[in-house]
Order: sequence, then structure tokens, then C-alpha cells
Amino acid sequence: MNTFTFERSQRMFLGTLMGIGLLCAIILLLQHDPLKARFWSDFLHNSVFFSGIAVMALFFMGASITGMAGWYTVFKRVWESFSLFLIVGIIFMIILGLGNYLGFHHLYHWNDAETVADDVLLKGKSHFLNKGWYLLGTIVIMGGWIYFARKLRSLSLEEDQDPGHDFEKHRKMRVWAAAVLPFIGFSSAAVIWLWVMSVDPHWYSTLFAWYSAASWFVAMVAMTIMIIGYLQSKGYYPEFNRDHLHDLGKFLFAFSIFWTYLWFSQFMLIWYGNVGEETTYFFTRRDHYPVLFYGNLVINFVLPFLILLRNDTKRKLGTMFFVSGLVFFGHWIDYFLMIKPGVLHTTQALSAAGEDHGSHAIAAGFGMPGFLEIGMMLGFLGLFIYMVFWQLSKASLIPKNDPYLAESLHHHV
Repeated sequence: MNTFTFERSQRMFLGTLMGIGLLCAIILLLQHDPLKARFWSDFLHNSVFFSGIAVMALFFMGASITGMAGWYTVFKRVWESFSLFLIVGIIFMIILGLGNYLGFHHLYHWNDAETVADDVLLKGKSHFLNKGWYLLGTIVIMGGWIYFARKLRSLSLEEDQDPGHDFEKHRKMRVWAAAVLPFIGFSSAAVIWLWVMSVDPHWYSTLFAWYSAASWFVAMVAMTIMIIGYLQSKGYYPEFNRDHLHDLGKFLFAFSIFWTYLWFSQFMLIWYGNVGEETTYFFTRRDHYPVLFYGNLVINFVLPFLILLRNDTKRKLGTMFFVSGLVFFGHWIDYFLMIKPGVLHTTQALSAAGEDHGSHAIAAGFGMPGFLEIGMMLGFLGLFIYMVFWQLSKASLIPKNDPYLAESLHHHV
């Protein structure tokens, strides 16, 4: 079947997930918390995580087109559909930017004028860390991502209607794909610093953008495997064979190791340097979040490394689906660890009598993901998959006139 039908049962199930997420968001908003820190931090966490998956799909697709790769062509439409979630992602990030600008939330310590006035470090960073640039930079950068995603998608669909052998559309696609790589490379680092690293504004790491992007990338590959696995169970993508799965498994394995390399490099350099404003980031997470801190390494490195070390496991869809689900959740936890401790510190500092009762009032959902955090994640997941399925239903699953289609159909490793 070359045309995906978005069935009513699928829409109802995904709508239920979105309903669960919306209900959890409403409960969080109604909780007795004057700063609504738990809601806003959950909203930031999921908005950044799922938008990152979308932009990594765009980046990988751009790299594959530029490098004249053929193996992925069979399922290219899946990555095209992932990338178009950015249209939803920019809405969520603009909401966060407006909330920051208008003072609806206090996720960022640097957004408090009195604090910045008395803090030399924050004052020095204020040219970058300010509410105007947060909103404007988000709009400009994510707007650029969306432009590239829509351009590559439109050229891909136009190629379906062009049976000629001059491959004009594909040559144009290569030009745009080459342009998207440096744009995402530099801009993703900027927004990672702005959205995530600035939650702990006194702390910085030159490896943080690489580390966060690697986490996005691994989650994107895991999501790809799970989506294609589900579609195959419904009779779609019979052309997707065990060799395609093997290659995706190699990327999942390799970039899980790359993520671990960055995790260790960042930790080791900061530990060895022993600079107070740097070590506090890891001390906080190691001492107050030990289960998540060490569990992060187990879920995102130890288990995928041991399971995927053998070649044959990368060719078993059931095993790959299980590992992908594990790794996807593991990197969602990774972003939880990046964001929640810093937000908790900020809200405690800004809350009246934080030492007496404020910290206890906002502790739920910060030390460990609670049911409401899981519920909001399911809501975002439902929305993400809904958008992907909706985009898949609007075009053929196989890009029939892609010059590398024959290579992909006969892919063998």
C-alpha cells in the first residue's frame, strides 16, 4: 500500500492521548502554586523535546540528500512528516516566549530585573539572555526551520509529479538541503543555550549544545523505528526491509555511544577543572536526583549498548521497537534532568518564604516525573504522531520519482 489512510480508530486513540495531556495540564494549572512552575516547566520540557525531534529529522534528511544517500529514500516521507511538526512547535515556543516577555512564568532566573541588577554574571550575559531576544530569536530561528522543512517537502511532492529524467527537482533539493545544514547547526546551538542551558544561567558548558542535540537525534531515530514498525504492522511499507532496519539500528547504537561520550566528556572536564560555578550543575543533579542521574546512563547507554552490540538484534523489529521505546523515554528523562532542577532553584529563590514552605509546595513533579508529567508527555506524543500521520496521509508513502528509489528498494548490507 503506497497511500496511508488515517483511520478513525487511530484518530480517536491519539485524540485520547491528547485529551489526557490537556487534562493533566489543566490539573497543573489549578494546583495551589502561585508561580505555576510545575505546569510551565512541563510545557517547556515537552515543547523543546518534541520540537528537537522534528528539527533533527530535518537535519538528517538534509545531510542524506546532500551526501547523495539512497538507503533512506523508501521511508523519506516519515522524516518529512516529522519535520512539519515544527509548525506546531513554534506555536508552543511562542507561547513560552510571550509568557517570558509578559511575566506569566518565572522559568528563567535572568528574567527577573532585580536579580540581574545585583548579579555581575547575569548582567554580563544580558545582551543574549533577555526576554526580547528569547521571543524574537525563537520566531526567527524556528521560522527558518519551518521554511526549509516546507521547501524540501514541496520539492519532494513536485518530484512525484515529474516523471522526467533530468532530475531538476532533486538538484534543487540538494541545494536547499546543503543550505539547511549550517543553518540548523548554528541556530540549534543558539536555541539550546537560550531555551535549556539558561535555565541554570550561572552555569555554562561549551559541549552542552552538542550534548543536547545528540539527545534529540537519538530520540528522533528511536521514534522513526517505532513509527515505521507500527506502519508495517498495518501493512504499510513492505519495501522497508531488515537492511533498512539494520542501518537505523546502527545509527541508534552509534549515537547512543556518541551521546555517552559527550556526557562523560562534559562531566569529566568540569570535574577535573573543579570551578565552582560549573561543578554546581552536576553536584545538584548527582546529590538530589541520584536515581535519574545514574539511571540516565543505564537507560541511554548501558542497555542499548548491551542489547544492540550484536548485529542480529539490529535486524529484529520486535527487539528494535523495545529498545527504541526505552531510549525514547530515556532521552525524555534526560531533558527532564536538564530543565527541572534549574527551574526549581529559580522558583524557590523567587517564592516568598521559600525555605519555610514554598520549596515543599513545588517539589512534586520536580524530583521525579509524576503521573501529571507522564500525562503531559503522552499528550505531546499523541499530538506529534497525529501530525505525522496527517502529513503521511496527504501524499504517497514512497517518493516514486526520486532518483535514488531503486537503490533504496534494493538496499542490502
